[in-house]
Order: sequence, then structure tokens, then C-alpha cells
Amino acid sequence: MNSKLKQYFSKIGAKGGRKSRRKLSTADARKMVLVREARRAFRDYYARCFWSFDPNYKVEYGDIPWVIQNLEKYGDLLAWKKSKKLCP
Repeated sequence: MNSKLKQYFSKIGAKGGRKSRRKLSTADARKMVLVREARRAFRDYYARCFWSFDPNYKVEYGDIPWVIQNLEKYGDLLAWKKSKKLCP
């Protein structure tokens, strides 16, 4: 690789790294984690707790109480423990 090309890649790489960094508040980061865990629970317990819903449904932050309720109502002990971890 010649030096001009190397310098170009270095320049655009540094620029992209600066632009892609975003500032998240602690509360927003926690919400993102809860949503990710709720989506995982929906996927993992779909057959037992969410079988009557669209399998491609995308769980959002407002759906977390619904996910918790279905895990507690229709799930086993592991689903119940997972629901307790989802409580905001």
C-alpha cells in the first residue's frame, strides 16, 4: 500500500470514528439494555408465552410491561426469573 492511500484511509477512518460516537445518558443506555433483553426474552420464550402474536414483532420500550406479564403468566421458573430482571 502506498503512503498516499494509507494517509487517506487514516484520515477517513479518524473522521468516521469521531462522527459515529454518540453521547447517551445513563437512563437511555439502561432503556436500550432493557429493550434488548425484552426482545431476547420474546424470542426465547415465543413458543410458550407469545405464540399467538406475530413472531416478527419488534418489542419496544413501551412493550416491556406486556413482555413481563406474559413471562410471569405463561412461563416457567426461568421465564419468571427473566421477567424480574426486566423490571425497570
